[in-house]
Amino acid sequence: MPDLRWLAALPTPTPTSTVRAESVTPGVAGFIAIAVVAIVIVLLAIDMLRRIRRAQYRVDVREQLDAEEAAQERGEAAPESRGDDDLSPGSPAKD
Repeated sequence: MPDLRWLAALPTPTPTSTVRAESVTPGVAGFIAIAVVAIVIVLLAIDMLRRIRRAQYRVDVREQLDAEEAAQERGEAAPESRGDDDLSPGSPAKD
């Protein structure tokens, strides 16, 4: 490993000019980068929610099919749907 003690003997550089805090900004490129990241996060959240809903619907259908299959094996009538499962968003409620 090289001996770097000679670096300690060098004088420390002093800034020749001062930079105003107002002049150091991210600018347009920084705004665009943050906007792109925000849009990507929103799109990923929408996609994640869609996938979670789809998985939950699959679980519900699988449970309903298993219940119907078990009822058929026992020789019983298929269990009745609760009614609220048949409603899609925006459809009128059944009486």
